Amino acid sequence: MKLLAVTSCPVGIAHTYIAAEKLNKMAEKMGVEIKVETQGSTGAENVITEEDIKEADGIIIAADKAVSLERFAGMAMIECPIAKAIKEPNTLIQMFLDGKVEKKKVKTMKSVDEAKTELKAKQPGFYKHLMGGVSYMIPVVVVAGLLIAIALAFGGQPTKSGLVIPDDSIWKKVEMIGGAGFTFMVPVLSGFIAYSIADRPGLAPGLIGGYIAVNGSFYGSEANAGFLGGIITGFLAGYVAKALKSIKVPNIIKPIMPIIIIPIISTLVTGLAFILILGGPITAIFEGLTKFLAGLSGASSIVLATILGAMIAFDMGGPVNKTAFLFGVSMITAGNPEIMGPIAAAVAIPPIGMGIATFIGKKYYSEDEADAGKAAFAMGLCGITEGAIPFASMDPIRVIPSLIVGSVVGANIAVLGKVADRVPHGGPIVALMGGIDSIIMFLVAIVVGSIITALMVNALKGIKMKKNKMA
Repeated sequence: MKLLAVTSCPVGIAHTYIAAEKLNKMAEKMGVEIKVETQGSTGAENVITEEDIKEADGIIIAADKAVSLERFAGMAMIECPIAKAIKEPNTLIQMFLDGKVEKKKVKTMKSVDEAKTELKAKQPGFYKHLMGGVSYMIPVVVVAGLLIAIALAFGGQPTKSGLVIPDDSIWKKVEMIGGAGFTFMVPVLSGFIAYSIADRPGLAPGLIGGYIAVNGSFYGSEANAGFLGGIITGFLAGYVAKALKSIKVPNIIKPIMPIIIIPIISTLVTGLAFILILGGPITAIFEGLTKFLAGLSGASSIVLATILGAMIAFDMGGPVNKTAFLFGVSMITAGNPEIMGPIAAAVAIPPIGMGIATFIGKKYYSEDEADAGKAAFAMGLCGITEGAIPFASMDPIRVIPSLIVGSVVGANIAVLGKVADRVPHGGPIVALMGGIDSIIMFLVAIVVGSIITALMVNALKGIKMKKNKMA
């Protein structure tokens, strides 16, 4: 019989090594082969390899602090305090000899929601509030964009300037409903940023501030401040409301503070600040950025696609990803759907790539990972980048670079193929809805990028497996 063990105490000095010594001596005495990995203050020593795991009949986890169990999934396992390994090593070993230890099902993959929650906990406050607004905004713009795409697909008539829906068509009404949805994009972004900061007292000031940001008539401009203005009004309204909440007031006034006084003062401060001071400069910046991007071509467009593709894959739905996505959405509303084209391709590549990787490289993945790969593939078809998060959280060193390379390649193919996306969403589902120009190149970009991701991540995992065998 061959057993494995891991010993680890909170301090990582004495008990970690005493337990290892006791297990080694008792195993020798009882005629059992054992390999003990110590996780002490200097790091892991005598590390258990993949080959050891394949050959072993079971494992003892003697630890008083958290030990990662994913690599031991499906093994006969005893988990116990480190004191038991010191005092009763014979009892632990005898349980294996008597066949009394059952195989333990270890969950090797976090769900997408679990992984997202873990990542959110590590984000700074600014990103949490920004993501709070973006997460509420996305359903609004996706519904609005898809309604417009459906209207164009079923009711659009080709003209020299593109598809046009006749005014007397029912599809014109559908398009108008979608257009109404877009008018809520920035107010919802702003409102829920403020809500994230100050709770309900911040919601109304944020919504109204966002509405002001996208209506240049308030501050004497034919253009508007776009999503940049919405972000600023959201944070301004939120922090003003939060400051007012901290003021101590007489008990008689407390009940009306959150529903009357705080919202009114916050709305006035935010609105007047934007109208009198902020609106003009921010609009000028946003307008200049829009014109600059509309003029990009050749090498400069490739640089932009590279940056956007890398941002999309870097944190798969996190702040960096959402910043690129939000930027693309704002360009659609500004009349530049070509900027959203590479983004729409890039968002699908990480989950589809990981789905392909688990299918063609089964030896590198556990049963749980293979199931997660199927789910990720399906999510990728629907343009949900978050499907790749569980893989990245388990093995970021090999997975994240692979996702970035694949997404960058896909984004560049989309740019060179003149892919445009008129819907604020990504993935093959948008092509089915009729929201993509140059559909063939769009699908080529996703397929090529996903295959590159799959091949690269499996190659890196293969290198890791070889190193473990040689250790």
